[in-house]
Amino acid sequence: MAPSPTGEYHVGHIRTLLYNYAFAKKYNGQFIIRIEDTDRQRFVKGATEKILQVIKDYGFDWDEGPEKGGKHGPYIQTERLDIYKKYADKLIEKGFAYYCFCSEERLIEMRKIQKINSELPKYDRKCLQLSKEQVKKRLETGEEYVVRMKIPDNEVIVWADFIRGKISVLGKDIDDQVLIKSDGIPTYHFAVVVDDHLMEISHVMRGQDWIPSTPKQVLLYRFFGWETPVFVHLTDLMDPDRKGKMSKRYGSVFAKNFLDEGYLPEALLNFLMLLGWNPGDEREFFSLNEFIKEFSLERLHKKAPAFDKKKLDYFNKHYIQKKNDKELTKLLKVFLPKIDDNILLYLAPLLRERITKLSDVVELTRFLFEEVEYEKEMLLQRGATKKLVIEMMDKTIKLLEEMEKWDDVKNFQKKLLDLIKRNDWNTGQFFMVFRVALSGQKITPPIVECLSVLGKDKTIERLKKAIGIL
Repeated sequence: MAPSPTGEYHVGHIRTLLYNYAFAKKYNGQFIIRIEDTDRQRFVKGATEKILQVIKDYGFDWDEGPEKGGKHGPYIQTERLDIYKKYADKLIEKGFAYYCFCSEERLIEMRKIQKINSELPKYDRKCLQLSKEQVKKRLETGEEYVVRMKIPDNEVIVWADFIRGKISVLGKDIDDQVLIKSDGIPTYHFAVVVDDHLMEISHVMRGQDWIPSTPKQVLLYRFFGWETPVFVHLTDLMDPDRKGKMSKRYGSVFAKNFLDEGYLPEALLNFLMLLGWNPGDEREFFSLNEFIKEFSLERLHKKAPAFDKKKLDYFNKHYIQKKNDKELTKLLKVFLPKIDDNILLYLAPLLRERITKLSDVVELTRFLFEEVEYEKEMLLQRGATKKLVIEMMDKTIKLLEEMEKWDDVKNFQKKLLDLIKRNDWNTGQFFMVFRVALSGQKITPPIVECLSVLGKDKTIERLKKAIGIL
């Protein structure tokens, strides 16, 4: 996997990484991380460290790469510039590449004319006409240059994508790609070919956006006399309506954001496994190790899948419910860092069935730790009148004031049900009014079980406040 440190890591990159990782592990290969930082204009300081951390946060590790090293290093492209120069020089010697001294101004003017004439925008090869002596002289004077690849004109470049099959492109339609920029830094297309060969990469599994680049890379493998790897271009992740690639208008797109919202890594990975691959049966739930055993390139999809947040929620809820109380307490602590561990341990089983994301606990439990405010209409639940609510709360206060043991949930429940029965109140109506009076919310963890956390004084105080509001 070769992240570019140009910003936050997209969740789609995690899917690509997942498939690469599973394929490498299934066949006892090495999984390598390489940082492709040759796009210096879009380079973001600190992005490399953030990307590596989010990869770890999703539960992955790598066999070779940054922080670990390995026999194919260095694993950061800007630390490999001498390597790229060496191979660019070889292409020039063989006549497969050439020096180009054209200024940016000339190239801009050239493209303007091509656009006016409805011509394909590509370099006009002016510098290809230079003699060796002219090139040598201009190099000796220190003139700025780039190295361009010489694309065969009268040729059809053919290659096979594992998912899409045979793809053909006319050589005359491909621009003479820049291989080395004027600052000595390679372009993506050149660097990846050199690196993938030297790092013994057998399979290139990446997004379908890179399909247009592949013919140039196929040519480079041929020019060098190297074996071409297997290319596997994965489908995009689509918005839920399938009208475009996954975008921010439907929420998060960055891998870290999903974790920050309280999605579990194992739930996200399980969800992503099935966005572009299927096991051939109706199974839905896979651990990472199970996925590694089952994964195969043959079951990758040709049709782009929709990123359905509801389905992700379904997976996340499933994995949350599998956590035991101690595990869930540890996870909840991230979202409720100021709350005592013992209280969280008590709340964990009350919350487990009621949350879809871990972040849901913040709103669900806010009333236990902060003052609540609400309009009086909130208290008039299920048709309850002002008079009835005041009666309910008044009699409940008197009952609770007599209660000595404040952590006996069964006793609480029995006493309240007896009170409801004696007064011929509607049970559902009473508990909705009771819940709102204590929390200001219609949805909470089981409200009776929450009384021990609220405490006697605060519980009675809130019921009195409810009467005051009316």
